[in-house]
Formats: sequence, structure tokens, C-alpha cells
Amino acid sequence: MIAQRISGWFRRSDSGASADASEYSSVQSELGLPVRAGGMEYRQTTSTPASVLGFDQALLWVILALLAWGVVMVYSASIALPDNPRFGKITPTHFVVRHLMGLVMAFVAGAIAFQVPMALWERYARALFVLSLFLLVLVLVPHVGTVVNGARRWLSLGIMNFQPSELAKFAVLIYAADYMVRKMEIKERFFRAVLPMGAAVAVVGALLLAEPDMGAFMVIAVIAMGILFLGGVNARMFFLIAFILVLAFAAMVWFSDWRRERIFAYLDPWSEKHTLGKGYQLSHSLIAIGRGEIFGVGLGGSVEKLHWLPEAHTDFLLAVIGEELGLVGVVILIGLFFWMTRRIMHIGRQAIALDRVFAGLVAQGVAMWMGFQAFINMGVNLGALPTKGLTLPLMSFGGSAILMNLVALAVVLRVDYENKLLMRGGHA
Repeated sequence: MIAQRISGWFRRSDSGASADASEYSSVQSELGLPVRAGGMEYRQTTSTPASVLGFDQALLWVILALLAWGVVMVYSASIALPDNPRFGKITPTHFVVRHLMGLVMAFVAGAIAFQVPMALWERYARALFVLSLFLLVLVLVPHVGTVVNGARRWLSLGIMNFQPSELAKFAVLIYAADYMVRKMEIKERFFRAVLPMGAAVAVVGALLLAEPDMGAFMVIAVIAMGILFLGGVNARMFFLIAFILVLAFAAMVWFSDWRRERIFAYLDPWSEKHTLGKGYQLSHSLIAIGRGEIFGVGLGGSVEKLHWLPEAHTDFLLAVIGEELGLVGVVILIGLFFWMTRRIMHIGRQAIALDRVFAGLVAQGVAMWMGFQAFINMGVNLGALPTKGLTLPLMSFGGSAILMNLVALAVVLRVDYENKLLMRGGHA
């Protein structure tokens, strides 16, 4: 009954849907799909204007708050770096200015991404995946890829260094969602449904490990597995894939001396062998967070950022937040990321309830991306997980990471916009 009413409702024009707001409210109530605008739930009545049914403004404000907080903390964490000979002659504002320039480019890219209909993302999902593979190969070419700290992960674009692995996260997400929509009819058959997707992720993983960038590979593997699970792949297949992945990551660690050393350093960062070696970053991150106690030493008052804690403005930004803003700052930050992830998952569920499976899987994939990467970064900074080179989404210094984060979140806002357009009788 509900399906018939929705079918008729979607065929109406915008004017027809506005004239019949009471029926809209009834269907929406039965589906449990509250319309959100500016963080508030609206139950549609004849007096509710259609203008409130735009994209999720509360989500946008949380994203902007995290970005603004990130700018402040990047400036605080990098202000002393001009004293370090490693960076040459730079000004105290060098990194924050570059961060702001990256944000400007990211906002432009996000605004463009928001204008692209989800149908177009679905149509070009495979082309985007092939492009990401090409860039991952290109970055490994000598004299083309830029080497930093022994890793070949960047392409120099003049105004910024672009990291193809960040595009790969988004491309795999879009491709996996499109793949599951195309394979819905055979998702119970392992070799026809799961194996091709597994092969695609394996190719991406091999290219990432050649850089090496195991952290990005972990994020991509979780995104792909999550979308397979949410897309309805048989539970036995899912756990089989998970088991194979765990074995694969364990083998990577076991057969790599420096990765194995990182695990030992994580288990005992205070030992004489590890404190000045592989456990150096972790031990100083824990010292920074310990100094912050409950309320922190005050914004700008960090001691660990004064050349004691390496990469304080990138991978270990949370440690500086913990030292300067204390447990209160860390808890607030965790709360904001948890709220954002949950909100994006809600948008994805709403899209699937409206029979927009591709859009729903994309939104939920972005939620897993942001949530898992933030979880790993926070776990590393707090000593709960082994050291891994993953930045804190939306906050850490890094132009290509911020750019792709905002593109992905703009796509989520587009999904929400099209959801609300459909719910008031328009066409996505």
C-alpha cells in the first residue's frame, strides 16, 4: 500500500505535491523518514514552506566547525617549525597559509561536486576508478612521483602536491556502490559477485603498498567491505572476506621488518630500544596528552610541538589538541566526529528507503571512510593502536586530503538534497 502511494507521489509535479502536503506527511510518517533542515526535524504540514526542505544545514555547520578548528590547531602546531632547520627559511604562518589555500581549492571542488547529480556519478563510476588506477601507477614512475620521507605518494601540480591515494578512496567508494547495484541479482554467488570486486581492491592495494601506503589501503579495504556488507552480500561470504583480509594484513606485518618493529614499539613504547626509535612519536604523543590533563595547558601553550613531537601538524594533531585543550577538547572532538558519521549514515539509510540504492551506499561509504579514518588517527594518538600514517579528516594539514574530504561530503549533501527533492514530489 505504501509502495503504491509513493509511486504515485513520485510521479507528481512539484505543485501537485505541495498541494497535497497532508498525504506527504502520512507517507513520510509511515516510512519513518523525518525531513531535517538546519538540524531540526520537520513534520510536514500545510503551513511548512518547501524552502525548509534543502540539504542538511546542521551537517554543514558541523563540517565548517571542524574545518575552522583545524585551521586554528594547524597554526598552533606549526608556528614553531621555522626554528627547525629541516624546513629551511619559512615564516611562522607558512603552513597555515598553505592550509587555507588548500581549503579554498577544496571548497571550490566541493561546490562543483555538489552540482553533479548522483546519476552522473553512477554513470562514470568505472571511468573514475580507472583514472585513479592510472594516477596510482603514474606516482610510481621515477622523476614523476614526488618522494617525501622515503615514500613515493605525491604528484607535484605546482600549486600543491596531490596524493592519488586520496582520490583512490573516493573512486573505490563510488565504484563499489555502482558495482553492488549492478550485481544485486547475483550477490549470493561468491565468484560472480564478490571475486571481481576483491580483485579490483587487490590491484589498488598492490599499487598502494608499492608507495608504500598501508594506511590508505586499510581505509579502502574497509570502505569496500562495508559497502559489500550494506549492499546485501551473504554474511558467510562477508566473514570469509574479512578473515582473508585479516590474514593478508598480518602477513604484510610479519614479512616486513619495519612494520613488525612498529608493532613491537606500540606494545612497549617506553623501552630503551624503542623510545628513541619506532616508539618516539607514540611516546611523545602520550606525553603531550598526559600534560593536557582535564582542561589543557591553554591554546598555544603546547611544549611537545616545539620540535619534540614530529608531524604535530599532520598525523599527530590530536596530541596537540589534547595537550592544549585537555580531555575536554578531545571528548568534544570525538563527539563531533561521532555525530557527523551517524548523521551521514542516516542520510544513506533515507536514500535506500527511497529506493535510491546507489546514492544510499555512497553516503554510507563516506560515513565509514570518515569514521574509520578518524578512529584510526585518534587510536594512534591515544596509544590504542599502532602508529599508522593517517591524518585526521577535515583537520590535519594536507591539501589533497582536505580536497577529497570536502568533495566526498559535498556528494553526501547532494544525496540529502535529492532525497528531500523526491520527498516533496520533485525529481532527483
